[in-house]
Amino acid sequence: MTVPKTTVLVLDSSDPEPLAHFYATLLGATVEPADGDPDLLLLQSPTGPALGIRRDPGQAPPSWPRPEDSQQAHLHILVAADALDEAEREAISLGARPVAAERNGTRLDRRTDVRRYTDPAGHAFVLAPSRDAERRVSP
Repeated sequence: MTVPKTTVLVLDSSDPEPLAHFYATLLGATVEPADGDPDLLLLQSPTGPALGIRRDPGQAPPSWPRPEDSQQAHLHILVAADALDEAEREAISLGARPVAAERNGTRLDRRTDVRRYTDPAGHAFVLAPSRDAERRVSP
């Protein structure tokens, strides 16, 4: 029998609190300290852990997209296709830095539909359309 497990992607950061709040705001999650680990903050979504941010005083920002360095990992954040522009404005207002934009053919209006950024600490992430993503409307 397999022991129940939960996985979460953890980003290292020399200053984890602001980075955790960047992603919590972007993803609509809350920030909670991890049980038994004072150096780990967990972002909680309604469905469970969404992301972890761990304190690493020696962490150096990733250098991607420099061609001499290969990208190791990135977050792929899916949003409703009609909310991509809104999600981009939100990410940039929170401190994301645009890196590139390209078309993957899912938009009919010939606008970019895959948008690449770095977060305030330099980690790569992408905003991309999802046919399955539903727009959440606040009551």
